[in-house]
Amino acid sequence: MSRLSESVTRVMHILDGADLGADYTAAQLLSETTARRSLDLSDLSPEEQAALVEGRANHLIPSAAVLAGKIEAAQAAGRPFVVKYGIDPTSPDVHLGHAVPIIIASRFQRMGHHVVFIIGDVTAKIGDPSGRSSDRPPLTDEDIARNLSGYQQQVTPFIDFERADLRFNGEWLNKVTLPELVGVLARVPVSMSLQREDFRTRLADGHGLSVAEFVYSVVMAWDSVAIDADVELGGVDQLLNLQMCRKVMEISEQDPEVVITTPLIEGTDGTGTKMSKSKGNYVGLTASPDDVYGRLMSIPDHLTEPYLQLLTEWTDDEIRVVTKRMEEGTAHPMAIKRILAGEVVAALHGLDAAAAARAEFTARFSKRSFADAQNLPVISLKDHAEDTLGALISRTLDFAPSISAVRRVAQQKGLRLIRESNGDQQPTPLTEASVQQTLGEVVSEIGALEGAELYLKVGRKVARIDV
Repeated sequence: MSRLSESVTRVMHILDGADLGADYTAAQLLSETTARRSLDLSDLSPEEQAALVEGRANHLIPSAAVLAGKIEAAQAAGRPFVVKYGIDPTSPDVHLGHAVPIIIASRFQRMGHHVVFIIGDVTAKIGDPSGRSSDRPPLTDEDIARNLSGYQQQVTPFIDFERADLRFNGEWLNKVTLPELVGVLARVPVSMSLQREDFRTRLADGHGLSVAEFVYSVVMAWDSVAIDADVELGGVDQLLNLQMCRKVMEISEQDPEVVITTPLIEGTDGTGTKMSKSKGNYVGLTASPDDVYGRLMSIPDHLTEPYLQLLTEWTDDEIRVVTKRMEEGTAHPMAIKRILAGEVVAALHGLDAAAAARAEFTARFSKRSFADAQNLPVISLKDHAEDTLGALISRTLDFAPSISAVRRVAQQKGLRLIRESNGDQQPTPLTEASVQQTLGEVVSEIGALEGAELYLKVGRKVARIDV
């Protein structure tokens, strides 16, 4: 039995009938699962390693069997199996969304493989065009240096840099000659770039698209050639870039890397948009333990399962157990959310910080009244009675990017009207049909409660309704 299997057996024993809301149970689980973040996985076979990675991947190209074969070949040859993860320093902050593929990289490292963490100090000057609707303002050397200053420290909770390389792609890209670049570009089909929907959309809408952006993925692929990568990790939005890496490695007569993409984690507001600093729906890796814990406790219930999958070392079998217990009513969703929040705090700040954050949250926020919240937006029922709920939320309150996003929140049971009196809250879930109703109609349907304040909750965002 592998070390991971032994750990899973112990956790499943804890989960069997335990009170998941109890501090003692949470501490037992956290001690076991946090230890997995440093668990030696080298006793897994190449096939088991590939399966463990595939379970958290959106794409594994060409296949898990090829990945297992490459691992086995590297072991037989006595050479390092090289795992590449690259990031352009376009911002000084790293958040949990960025951490998803980095967590996979940490598993590769614990399998005994060599992780190369590449900072794109040259590619950042072009700007990754993936998913963008317009060109990105160019970054100066000073911008890049400022953004780089805290990168290694922020990802250190997941990557052991004593056993990994941190490299800058300027090391090789600054030496590429024009004939070398033209030689590669001459063998890359234009169709590989033209198939990109983001490029076609920008051109159709009349937005700018520079030649530099057009060849960004080719330049990025030089990183894979330079380190002779066996596998590369990235978010699913990087798929076309990573496929270009395979193509350029093939042109360079190297064995093309295996491509692994991971899901884009949904933001904490539950509106369906990806986690992003610009949306304010993110959890920064440098946030305090209390802030990390509080932000994760505020997520809608439907995000608990995917967050457990992508941000923790829990296995699918373990997640299925707690999900089933929530469905059966033997475990409250809030208890599972507390476990999730503790997992992430422990990963970033340690077990003691996780225990302290749990205690602090319990003491301060478990019975927090909305009436105590500062600076909540206020919506006048008199002024907005005829506004549809969807338009009110997306346009007036700016709580969601669109009415469609409001509908998704309602589908996921994250849209509620809450009557509060003396700290006692009576929530009324609103359906997708409510999004098309006027505010006056929605308020009228739930009825008045004398002396109660009325609040509208959209995911984790709250506004008071002045009646």
